[in-house]
Amino acid sequence: MIKEIAWNTFKNTGSIDSYLELTKLQNIEKEMKLNGLTEEELKTEIKIKEDLI
Repeated sequence: MIKEIAWNTFKNTGSIDSYLELTKLQNIEKEMKLNGLTEEELKTEIKIKEDLI
């Protein structure tokens, strides 16, 4: 889902930075899932990362 949002944002704005930021979030999400975090922990971590960007 994040990849789709990133791609659509890039297509609409032409901003590669937006695309790269959203793909970084996708990578964070994958990493956390591999580390066994629960869905609630995952959402919290993503929210924290988004606030930092």
